[in-house]
Amino acid sequence: MYNLKNGGLTVEMIVFFLEALLELSNAMAPYILFGLFFAGILHELVPDTLVTKHLGSETIGSVIKSTLFGIPLPVCSCGVIPLASSIKKSGASKGATLSFLISTPITGVDSILATYGMFGWAFTLYRAVTSMVIAMVAGILTNLFDKEVPLHEKPHQSTFTILNMPPQQTQSFTPTVQERSCCSSEGCCESVDENSKFSLSKAIKYAFITLLGDIAKPLMIGLLLGALITVLIPEDLSILLLDHAWLSYLIAISIAVPMYVCATASLPIAAALMLSGVSAGAAFVFLSAGPATNTVTIGVVKKMLGSKALFIYLGSIIIGSIIFGLGLDYIFSISDINPAALVHMDEEGGWIALSSSVILWAFMLYFIGRSYFKK
Repeated sequence: MYNLKNGGLTVEMIVFFLEALLELSNAMAPYILFGLFFAGILHELVPDTLVTKHLGSETIGSVIKSTLFGIPLPVCSCGVIPLASSIKKSGASKGATLSFLISTPITGVDSILATYGMFGWAFTLYRAVTSMVIAMVAGILTNLFDKEVPLHEKPHQSTFTILNMPPQQTQSFTPTVQERSCCSSEGCCESVDENSKFSLSKAIKYAFITLLGDIAKPLMIGLLLGALITVLIPEDLSILLLDHAWLSYLIAISIAVPMYVCATASLPIAAALMLSGVSAGAAFVFLSAGPATNTVTIGVVKKMLGSKALFIYLGSIIIGSIIFGLGLDYIFSISDINPAALVHMDEEGGWIALSSSVILWAFMLYFIGRSYFKK
């Protein structure tokens, strides 16, 4: 951490910032690239129709299935919204839809591998399990306290008449449910070929064009913010947060809930917080609440599922994150493990880490540059 005694921007601060940025990139890049490749393979092997089929009625089983589907599913932070909308339109319960919305953004294949690379297997397992619990609790509570209003019409049957047409010529139509919707980001929308065969080229395209293209901007912002936090957070603030753990939790929640940050991009920010002296529990709160909530998703949940489901959605994430954050701090308090020691930061980095960093930054700069010039 850099101690800002005199204030102002200095060459030493810039060098320290670049060193911190390189360390974060080296720690994450190999796992992100491998995770993206694996996510592309998984996307080719698991058709969208299989996901939609099993997220049925208002049962605990449907909530568990939707949560388990969401944990490894290679769906971008933008793509989870249209996919959840499609699931809801196809007949899934509010609880199953909400649990899917929570579990999917918090963890994914790339995020799990990146978390392992930066924090180790114990922290990774804790993050994955707790996200499942939060998602399941939210889904079950929604099914219990916000049940669907029963329709008098036949299921999946909706008729309407053409106006200004004579009664004898009145026709009824049954609109088909749209199985898929699209987000505004380019590349999130792809046609669904139910009988398509596995294609390695399509898997790579999805991984390094669609998926990486969607997370390039928040990932770069997360890396830059993580390095900046390492440089700018003063030592006395770290001491204050250590002495008053409740304050660090409130800060983490107030930043995480409205902020848009994907699960992978949140990792360098959490690592910088832990290295700066913030408790592991507070960093966990940011890792848990940040990817699952943002202003866009909050608006979508309210419109798609209603105000009561939105209350359950936010309450489950905030309360669950704080409870499991406190639990993580308690585990460290009764053990001899220093939370900051969990963060694996290779200052020099091997050739694999360095080359992975170069490749990752090249992709991110390409996608961000392409997006900028298209405006």
